[in-house]
Amino acid sequence: MGDGCCVRKYWVFVGGAFGLGLCFIALLVVGTYSAAAGMAGASGAVGLAKGAVPAQYKPIVEKWGNLCPAINPALLAAQLYQESGWNPRAQSAAAAQGIAQFIPGTWAAHGIDGDNDGERDVWNPADAIPSAASYDCELAGYVKKVAGDPTDNMLAAYNAGAYRVIKSGGVPAISETQNYVKIIRSLEKSFAEPVGRVSPSRQAAGAIYFAQKKLGTPYLWGGNGTADQDGRFDCSGLTQAAYRTVDIELPRVANDQYNAGPHPSRDELLPGDLVFFSDDLTNSRTIRHVGLYVGGGYMINAPYTGAVIRFDKIDTPDYFGATRVTEDGAAALPTALPQS
Repeated sequence: MGDGCCVRKYWVFVGGAFGLGLCFIALLVVGTYSAAAGMAGASGAVGLAKGAVPAQYKPIVEKWGNLCPAINPALLAAQLYQESGWNPRAQSAAAAQGIAQFIPGTWAAHGIDGDNDGERDVWNPADAIPSAASYDCELAGYVKKVAGDPTDNMLAAYNAGAYRVIKSGGVPAISETQNYVKIIRSLEKSFAEPVGRVSPSRQAAGAIYFAQKKLGTPYLWGGNGTADQDGRFDCSGLTQAAYRTVDIELPRVANDQYNAGPHPSRDELLPGDLVFFSDDLTNSRTIRHVGLYVGGGYMINAPYTGAVIRFDKIDTPDYFGATRVTEDGAAALPTALPQS
């Protein structure tokens, strides 16, 4: 991971990138978007997107994410990711601790023994994740009679306190609180398994247009395309730069880019989706490569040192999944996480 990621095992690749031609992309974009017209997401039971929650925590999140009607597994996962990035040893400058980032006073009052081993340990995810869910539901109970969306009110209470939510009759007019609610609800969509079709992205064509102009450019580990780097990129540097041209700011590293929107299935991919690769198909934090899907089973990507930006097939054993980037999804991602 680090600066670049982009170490991909090329089980199958295609040479002669330019031989596919720019018209190849144009036809795919037009044809795929015509076929996708009218697609819309559907509502339903909330499951977790493939690999979005590390495998060792998934059963706990699935169990405790259904503790009360105001939360669900994807929402709980969004909170945990936003707080710690799944780091069970995280500690913030404000002394918030563990995977759920409880401060000592809050933990003393609200921490529970989630695994029934006789201890309440803030550093143990088997206690901290259930405690986060329990605390959410406790806050939801405090504000259950307040008008508006009960989950939004619960999140607002988490940020600003239940009294302010009750006094305001809903999410208070505090920019920090309103932003917190928006961030978690946006991240929730990234952690949720889509039910029905994922809506097409309207910015995808612009991102592809940028990437296709870079075909043939030599790869550079850690490359951001700057003048001092001779305009070279690594995998996540290329996708970040492509979406920056349509005013969407992605994180620098591939495994963080995975959380920038909902996750279409393989047979629902559209041009502009980000496609990801990993040796561990159960954990998005192990993603090490990303490309920009262009249709027909191909992506544009910056593969590895010694290669150039080119077309490659995506259907290899290390294919992890895809993300349909959204402006809100990208904006919701944490820019800095507490360290161990």
